[in-house]
Amino acid sequence: MEYATIDAIIEAALKEDLPHGDITSESIIPACSKSEAIILTKEEGVLAGIDVARRVFYKIDQSISFKKNLDDGQIFRKKDTIATLRGPSISLLKGERTALNFLQRMSGIATTTRRFVRALEGTKTKILDTRKTTPGLRLLEKYAVKIGGGVNHRFDLSEMVLIKDNHLKLVGSISQAVMRAKEKVKPGVRIEVEATNLEEVQEAVRSGADVVMLDNMSIKKMKEVVKWIKGKIPLEVSGKVSLRRIGEIASLGVDYISVGSLTHSYKSVDMSIEFLR
Repeated sequence: MEYATIDAIIEAALKEDLPHGDITSESIIPACSKSEAIILTKEEGVLAGIDVARRVFYKIDQSISFKKNLDDGQIFRKKDTIATLRGPSISLLKGERTALNFLQRMSGIATTTRRFVRALEGTKTKILDTRKTTPGLRLLEKYAVKIGGGVNHRFDLSEMVLIKDNHLKLVGSISQAVMRAKEKVKPGVRIEVEATNLEEVQEAVRSGADVVMLDNMSIKKMKEVVKWIKGKIPLEVSGKVSLRRIGEIASLGVDYISVGSLTHSYKSVDMSIEFLR
């Protein structure tokens, strides 16, 4: 992970939560008080963000001891202790909520992603994420997708060309859009085109697109595309893909399925920090 960026995210989160300190803890807990606490899981899931949680406490107080019992990517069960913390009581209390916010959400994304990945076992299809991420947290959320077994699609608008319906309304045609992109972008930059029917797929392939995205197509239309394209270029499927439908889509032989819900509709995993003393 890019720790400079992660540290900036953590610092912004701590500034948001501790603009003038923790007046509750600082007013009722003696400064000399020391504590031991554990991070306890309340349900099963895939761990992601344990080192981010550690860095939260490190930013608050470098004297805190943070011992993790599991690494990112490992499965945890209900009532597992995934980390033990020791240090000044006030410092532990200051970091509690921010650390859990990162850890619960990242683990929720990893857990959701793992469910989709497991549904595709035995196929060649890979799960992609999207740019439908929480503003400012894209690095962490896409990292969590990778931990869950998914593949990161483009990280930002600067990474690759993805020609979609709104672009085509302004340009006029797929052929024209691909031609303009090829004239402007550096060699090696991928060009992907969104298509809604076989004719658009054929135009994209003839124009020299590197990938075609099948957007909100029916199973029948997707079958026609897969039969025609015969592996000429990779196919991505996008649009309201649910866990219930994903197996049927993958069975068609597409290369990728992008799932926006990995990062916009996941459920955070329930965890807590429990003080032992």
